[in-house]
Amino acid sequence: MFTGIVEETGIVDGLELNSNSALIKIRAEKVLEGTKTGDSIAVNGVCLTVTDIKGSTFIADVMAETMRRTNLGSLKKGQKVNLERAMAADCRFGGHIVSGHIDGTGVISKIRDEQNAKWIYIKAPAGILRLIVQKGSIAIDGISLTVADLDDESFAV
Repeated sequence: MFTGIVEETGIVDGLELNSNSALIKIRAEKVLEGTKTGDSIAVNGVCLTVTDIKGSTFIADVMAETMRRTNLGSLKKGQKVNLERAMAADCRFGGHIVSGHIDGTGVISKIRDEQNAKWIYIKAPAGILRLIVQKGSIAIDGISLTVADLDDESFAV
């Protein structure tokens, strides 16, 4: 479980695509403190298991289903990603409970500036929209946000 409060922005160090999986390498610092093989780290909100650590880079396997449902397959070397270690049972959390199991992706359809705020409208598949609740919590790229508006085709944060 995660909180949706990003601890660090990491850098994609490599992405090796295979026929039914991928190997992702992420360069990081803070999230590697105390992390060992087998621990979970959210990468853009996706729960991944650390399979190896080499210096300041961790490696994780990504299954084909995860590649289909997330934006991980479109990442490029050098691209920034949001990182968060799994929540400890005795810690406080300031976001919301985030499982790291992704339902799907959306597309930004509009960005509206309003005084000190920025409204981001996201078009999402109907199957996902029916799960979204006005004023409810949602994680986008691993960031805990509140749904500010909702209609038949999109939602806004």
